Amino acid sequence: MTKINLLPWRQERRAQRQKEYLAVLGATALAAALAVFGVYTYFNTLIDDQNGRNAYLQSEIKALDEKIAEIAELEKKRQHLLNRKQVIEQLQASRSQMVHLFDQLVRTIPEGVRLNSIKQTGNTLSLEGLAQSNARVATYLRALEGSGWMTAPEPMVIEAKGDDRLMPYQFRLQVTLTKPKKPGEEQEQAVAAAGGA
Repeated sequence: MTKINLLPWRQERRAQRQKEYLAVLGATALAAALAVFGVYTYFNTLIDDQNGRNAYLQSEIKALDEKIAEIAELEKKRQHLLNRKQVIEQLQASRSQMVHLFDQLVRTIPEGVRLNSIKQTGNTLSLEGLAQSNARVATYLRALEGSGWMTAPEPMVIEAKGDDRLMPYQFRLQVTLTKPKKPGEEQEQAVAAAGGA
């Protein structure tokens, strides 16, 4: 006798294939989820590493900025000290100049001239006074030119309006203060100028 299989084998095979398909689909989804999670973790690790490097660079930049500010402050202090040193050196160099200046003022003033005011601004000396005549002022200008400590005397005002009958001329003049050159220095400068030409 022949046996006939009346069981629904096609439905079972379809159900079996559907189970296999769902298993493969689940495994693929799981693999895809694991791959996405791995890529996400990898890129998050890279971003965290880069953020760490950026934070380190920012801290180093801040430290360098503080050092630069400190260096700038030290440079200001250095420049201030150099300026003070230069002023002290100038005062030291010109310390004896005032003594010579007053000595030359006394030696160069001719008879018939009287000084009322002396003002110094930098290397410029302003002299105001009274004189008996214009000729006395001219003599005084020549004496100042030859003094060695004052050069380029320039008369600013010579007026005959004084109240004093003996010295009716008021004058104001300016001279430039200088140090007299030693005889050897003039020859050296002349040789240097001739050599440069």
